[in-house]
Amino acid sequence: MNTSEMRWLLQTIDEPETAQRFVMAQYKRGRISYRAMADIAEERGWINWRANKFLFVATKYLTEYVTPQLPVVNS
Repeated sequence: MNTSEMRWLLQTIDEPETAQRFVMAQYKRGRISYRAMADIAEERGWINWRANKFLFVATKYLTEYVTPQLPVVNS
């Protein structure tokens, strides 16, 4: 299911709490991606990623982080 299909389905749900549970259930079942869930949540005002500047920067570069290779010394 993509984001536009999810938005269309959410139009039929009246209560915000029910809509939140529905979106979370779809994510947990693997029917929507994390990014789709986050986009919908931000659009509906459930979260504000930019409220915490550190979190916003950390999540922006999270996929680009690579652990450094440290040399191993054998004794």
